[in-house]
Amino acid sequence: VQLVESGGGLVRARGSLKLSCAASGSIFRINDMGWYRQAPGKQRELVAQITSGGSTNYADSVKGRFTISRDNGKNTVDLQMISLNPEHTAVYYCNAFLPVNRNSAFEYWGQGTQVTVSS
Repeated sequence: VQLVESGGGLVRARGSLKLSCAASGSIFRINDMGWYRQAPGKQRELVAQITSGGSTNYADSVKGRFTISRDNGKNTVDLQMISLNPEHTAVYYCNAFLPVNRNSAFEYWGQGTQVTVSS
């Protein structure tokens, strides 16, 4: 299974970007999907998560600015980001949990996509 992100890049402050992530391979079902980010010198942190049923969870710092969505039929997850500022500069990673059996799941990561917000 592979997760491939797209949509990162350079944007000016107060601009918007949409990140997309597509999962491919032998996939029967995907449980939670999400986006994490890692800024220089900082630990990787959760940005947003979405369950297979569409329930969402956001980091407090992005509530109202970022929106996560997914298409279960296409195995994709998107992150719409608005009102960006330089503090949002980071490598953004896609994340997905695929069930291994009834009681466990395996966690997959994308390679990351750089988001740079200029002031």
